[in-house]
Amino acid sequence: MLKYDKLFALLDAKGYKISRIKEEKIMGQATYYGLKDGTKGMDTKTIDTLCRLLDCQPGDILEYVPDEVE
Repeated sequence: MLKYDKLFALLDAKGYKISRIKEEKIMGQATYYGLKDGTKGMDTKTIDTLCRLLDCQPGDILEYVPDEVE
């Protein structure tokens, strides 16, 4: 599973709230909240846009966390 906690921390640190993200058409509201609750992912175009905007690498905005095996 991919987690985006790093992305939201970085967006917050750089002053990007949901209103600004929507206004600047960085990503849609449904994608934003889907990433937050783990029901959506990002395409490579969005990852590219975020990395360029935030001056970071993909590993700075997402991380792989193995699913728990029961």
